[in-house]
Amino acid sequence: MNPTEPAESGTTLPTADSLPTADPRLHNADLAPAQGRRWKVFDLFAMWMSDVHNLGNYTFAAGLLVLGMSAWQIFSSLLAGFVIIYIGMNLMGRVGQRTGVPFPVVARISFGVWGANIPALIRAVIAIMWYGIQTYLASVAVNVLILTADPALRSWTTRSFLGLNELGWISFLVLWVLQALIISRGMEAVRKFQDFCGPAIWLVMIVLAVWIMIKADWHISLTSSLRHISTGEQVRMWFGGVGLILATYGTLMLNFCDFARFAPDERTVRRGNFWGLPINSSAFALLSVIVTAGSVEVFGTAITDPAELIAKVGNPFILVIGAVTFAVATMGVNIVANFVSPAYDLANVCPRRISFKTGGMISTVAALVVLPWNLFSNPVVINYFLGGLGAFLGPLYGVMMVDYYLIKRGQVDVAQLFVADESSPYYYRKGFNRKALIAFIPTAVLSAVIALVPVFSPIAAYSWFIGTAGAALLYRLVAGRQPVMTVPAPVVESSHA
Repeated sequence: MNPTEPAESGTTLPTADSLPTADPRLHNADLAPAQGRRWKVFDLFAMWMSDVHNLGNYTFAAGLLVLGMSAWQIFSSLLAGFVIIYIGMNLMGRVGQRTGVPFPVVARISFGVWGANIPALIRAVIAIMWYGIQTYLASVAVNVLILTADPALRSWTTRSFLGLNELGWISFLVLWVLQALIISRGMEAVRKFQDFCGPAIWLVMIVLAVWIMIKADWHISLTSSLRHISTGEQVRMWFGGVGLILATYGTLMLNFCDFARFAPDERTVRRGNFWGLPINSSAFALLSVIVTAGSVEVFGTAITDPAELIAKVGNPFILVIGAVTFAVATMGVNIVANFVSPAYDLANVCPRRISFKTGGMISTVAALVVLPWNLFSNPVVINYFLGGLGAFLGPLYGVMMVDYYLIKRGQVDVAQLFVADESSPYYYRKGFNRKALIAFIPTAVLSAVIALVPVFSPIAAYSWFIGTAGAALLYRLVAGRQPVMTVPAPVVESSHA
């Protein structure tokens, strides 16, 4: 397939003749439609393995077991959530695959050529902070295993600088540098890294599960729970698990077009998502629960931290493998969820000076400068600042999906996304689509209030869904009926890319 040819009619990708006329304030080579479509089914599948196989998702699934849900209830709850996520990812993936452009450029379709910086910068700030926090959390897990292997290194934990001890700084900087080396080589290096780390982590987790099951004499119940809760509470927690997994993956659902743009066709996107989301993600959640249930049988208490569990193995070789695994897992999820997006988002702010690689380096440095260990220890930052910004992502997704599928009917002239004057249908009024902002702002505030105000805690897990649905409905009302754009037929060029 020609990499510049759209998978279906309705979208015109700029050709080599039309791109030079693009406004340099909106265009550079990284923001232009992808010219090489090398991401296949396995690449997307491995990408999801890298994103899912991490400490946060393990602890999330294991935590539901501790709260009183049984293994099969957790599995069915998260499976339902991942099926919904699969559908949402396919919707955004179709946009990315057909247009070939990254998230901030896709956002121009609904928010305007300048208004797109609003969702782009919101997404970038969230990603940069979590990039640093995830790296810090992995360094903590690595330190646990290092100290277990060599207790003499505890002397390196007695002195601190800027809130972090010497061993913490070493572990954090090693992970930070390794990630920077990978991402400095661009998206093709990202693809190759995901192909390696996703399966590698899966293999180590399977070995851990087999070890704990052998120790438990294979006596692990999938139907019993660790504490008795009422049927009504079980139902509430089941739906709460669905809502929380939606909120967790709502960040990547918003900018999944950053990856789908490199797929050769929509079928590739759907198949990669199918194996990576409802199949692999649910299996990993079940494995996490089985390992946690096994820890109860073996050690008499639920161990929800896999680093602590590996430390109990006591074998120095296993400890080293565990430390490497956590490092690789963090780099995998960080690159997928917290690096690619801000790299494109910052490039969108000033394309003439900021490329994808430059934006990535800015993001990496910023993730260090904010001293993420101090952010993580501050509940105001985590719960109110990052939690509030995270609640904005659902309304952004709702507006963009309604605009593309119901208002624009999938008809997009991609070349016009790079034009900064009134001749472009995406210029709207002074570069901003006020109707999109009218729908986004109040629903974003509503979503944040539901997520953060204690009185709404019973429905806080559903803040992403409420915000998405509210913004979608409101935007459909304020947008009204609009004439569907007639997109000229694409020019097909020969290519051997």
